[in-house]
Amino acid sequence: MTGVPQLVVHRDKELMARAAAARLITKIVDAQAARGTASVVLTGGRNGNALLAAIAESPARDAVDWSRLDLWWGDERFVPAADPERNAVQANDELLSKVPLDPARVHIMPASDGVAGADVEAAAERYAEELAAAAGPEDHIGVPAFDVLLLGVGPDTHVASLFPEHPGVRETARTVVGVRGAPKPPPTRISLTLPAIRAAREVWLLAAGEDKADAVALALTSPGELQAPASGAYGTVRTLWLLDRAAAGKLPPALYPPASA
Repeated sequence: MTGVPQLVVHRDKELMARAAAARLITKIVDAQAARGTASVVLTGGRNGNALLAAIAESPARDAVDWSRLDLWWGDERFVPAADPERNAVQANDELLSKVPLDPARVHIMPASDGVAGADVEAAAERYAEELAAAAGPEDHIGVPAFDVLLLGVGPDTHVASLFPEHPGVRETARTVVGVRGAPKPPPTRISLTLPAIRAAREVWLLAAGEDKADAVALALTSPGELQAPASGAYGTVRTLWLLDRAAAGKLPPALYPPASA
């Protein structure tokens, strides 16, 4: 792991979403000031969607040059493109339809009714090729060095669609995999792998609610990424766990941050 994970614990999930939104806006603006562009990998789920909704409501959102932002996804449900369960559809509802993005820079994972058809492995390979085309010569893994990669942490410690003991969490070579037999519906998905996740400069893991407390404690006192995939998600520069008090409730005292927001 690169460095020690940093924990920030907020009073409740609403404050966590607003604070994470402000943090992400600042990170995007800083990256655009430094390099002209920024890249973010989005996550779905209740915490990922709450963050996007908070950005949409933030008075600071217009500080971002949305036309110079590349958006990717960490995973996706392999269902038809218009299915309301898709992460991309939910992200569009919460934020993307409300800001002036460049459509060419919104990199949506393939749907089951897309050009790759119902072959999830072919769809995963297609997304891997898109990532590789965007990578620079210094990006040896075949994905861009994302500025921020967002991940929700599941109650079973899964991140993206990498579930404990599933084949995808064992992948060491490919950057994107098709997932079959996922333990939560729908069973067929597309996911970045841990090597692709670890290419990001910063990885932010989001967890709120009492139902995430066991997963957070397990991942941060890790038995290993095969049993707790969240423990294998970290960035090249920084790994940030954004929690509310309920999700942090079972952390050992030594891990609890000295100051909470």
